[in-house]
Amino acid sequence: MPEFSVIILCHQDEQALHHLLEQLNQIPGGAKEVIVVDGGNSSICRDICQAYQVRWLPSQPCRGLQLLGGASLAQGRILWFLHADARISHRAFAAMSKAINNGAIGGFFRFRFDKPRKWPATFLEAAIALRCRVGIPYGDQGLFLLRKHYGTANGHAPWPLFEEVPLVKNARQIGKFIALREPILINPRRWNQEGWWRRTWNNRKLALKFVCGATPQTLATRYQTEKTMAKQ
Repeated sequence: MPEFSVIILCHQDEQALHHLLEQLNQIPGGAKEVIVVDGGNSSICRDICQAYQVRWLPSQPCRGLQLLGGASLAQGRILWFLHADARISHRAFAAMSKAINNGAIGGFFRFRFDKPRKWPATFLEAAIALRCRVGIPYGDQGLFLLRKHYGTANGHAPWPLFEEVPLVKNARQIGKFIALREPILINPRRWNQEGWWRRTWNNRKLALKFVCGATPQTLATRYQTEKTMAKQ
C-alpha cells in the first residue's frame, strides 16, 4: 500500500499536467500512486500519463465527480488532491507526513500566486489566508486527508463548483484539519486574463450566491457563460 495517493484534477490542461508530473517525479520519498482524472477525455492527457507511468481515468467534466472517481480507486493511506496547474514544494510530502504524525487527519497548503505576479497578489494572498481561517479553503490549495476519514466525511460533493465545502466542514468535525505553512503555487493566468480585481470580485460573487442558496450547477453554467462572453 502506498503512503500517498495523489489525485490530480485535469481538464484541457495538458501542458501544466506535464510540469506537475515532472515535479512529483523529482520529489524523493513519499511512496505514492498518482491518478489523473481527465475531464476532457483527451488522448494527449492519456499519452502524458502513459509516459509518466501514472493512472489515467477519463471522466465527465465535473470537478466533484472527477475527484470522487479518483478517490474511489486510490489505495494510499493519505489522499492528496491537486489541480493540474499547481506548482508544489519539494517539502510537500514531508510536511503532510509531519502533520499526520502529529495528530492531524488532513489539511491544506498556504495559497501563493506563482509568477508572473502583479502587485495585488500579496494583498489577495493575505485575504485568502484570512478566509481559510474563518471559512473554507478551496480545492486549489492541495487538500489532503487520511483515506480512512474520506468516506466518513462523505467525500467531495458531486458538484462542478464548491465541491470541497461539505468535505472540509465534515473533516473539521472529525478531527484536526490544519493549515500548513508550506506553500502551493497557483497559476495566475486567469487573474492576468480577466484582470486581478475583476477575477477576485467574480469569485466572491459566486461564493456569496452559493452561501445564499444558489446551486453549484446554476453557478457553473453562469460562470461558463460569462467566461465565453469575456473572450468575445
